Amino acid sequence: MRQSFLILLCVLMLGVFAVAENQLGISDSYQVSFSEKVRVADTLLPKGNYQIRHVMEGSDHIMVFRQLGTRKPVEVRAKCTLVPLSEKANDDQKIYMLNAANERVLHELIFKGDRAKHVF
Repeated sequence: MRQSFLILLCVLMLGVFAVAENQLGISDSYQVSFSEKVRVADTLLPKGNYQIRHVMEGSDHIMVFRQLGTRKPVEVRAKCTLVPLSEKANDDQKIYMLNAANERVLHELIFKGDRAKHVF
């Protein structure tokens, strides 16, 4: 009986942490298309379609970009910061900056329905 209570307590605590973590309404998986090459973290990604998974590594938020539709897909991991939005996003948005080499560098991602943006 005591062991069952402890297991139930652990399950409830994990559920509370999961809900608290996703207060910002973010999804675990997204898809994005880049019409040009774009630098993410230290990697220049080719144009194309990507699946993005949002994962946690300790307290770090990591976005894992995986190229779709190729035999040898490129995969990049980039640390991000979640910044709350004042309301749910109405549309997907990609915000870039230009670096000294005139490359597009991904700076922010916003996904429709989320209540936070991903800042790199």
